Amino acid sequence: MNFKKILLLLTTTILVFSIVGCSKNTSNSTENIIKEEFDISVYKNNDFLITPNELNKLLGSDDLVLLDCNKPDIYAKEHIPGAISIGLHAFSDKVGKPGDPGWGTIMKKEDLKAKLESLGIDNKKTVVFYSDVFKGPGADGRAVWQLKQVGMDNVKMLVGGLSYWKKLGYELTDEVVNPIPTLGVVLKDYDESYVATKEHVYENLGKQVLIDVRTEKEFKGSQNAGEPRGGHIKGAVHMLWTDLLNENGTPKSPEEIKNIMVQLGVKPEDDFTVY
Repeated sequence: MNFKKILLLLTTTILVFSIVGCSKNTSNSTENIIKEEFDISVYKNNDFLITPNELNKLLGSDDLVLLDCNKPDIYAKEHIPGAISIGLHAFSDKVGKPGDPGWGTIMKKEDLKAKLESLGIDNKKTVVFYSDVFKGPGADGRAVWQLKQVGMDNVKMLVGGLSYWKKLGYELTDEVVNPIPTLGVVLKDYDESYVATKEHVYENLGKQVLIDVRTEKEFKGSQNAGEPRGGHIKGAVHMLWTDLLNENGTPKSPEEIKNIMVQLGVKPEDDFTVY
């Protein structure tokens, strides 16, 4: 399936459709960890997903770069051991203000390369992003989506995010981690098939389904999240992005997701745009 994206707020959407303080241990003991593991094999495209169990086995490895995409205050309270805080828009151009031309789009290639190297990222280490999926706005998915555009096949998103990690009883800490910079990351030219321009959206109004995955209030005009204008793109249908998730933060089954999409007028073979 081929599909376009303007702004991907949740990498689950890709899966679905193609698919310094003292350490504070707030976990249960190993004996009390819930023996539960999410099966990612049921999804057609799952190479960018990593389960809590798989991540837990990698903690402490020199071959892992773990990045926390929560807001800084959430990171300061608790995070997965070894995680580096990068916030919500680590790889985006933030010159000016929301709504200005280019604001929120992926960095220029040379700037992105420098940013990745400053975080210790290369083309060989396993790079894992996570956030608390219910506190939004799914910045881990955005980061994975952006790096996939430049050919980074070693990037992954933690299934269920911080909420599922906590539910399973894995370790948490408040110890701040600073990155160890590296050199030599290689990036490909941007793959334009991952994005939809304003021109593409305008030319396809009424021809392809356009899905607004923000809150219903934003869809109806609220500007509380910083939007320069209220409302939604003409012809867009609404689907809150968390509608694709189970109560524990994991994605719903392929069949459940397909049913949700059918109700929006989208079949698996259709092109569509999400924002």
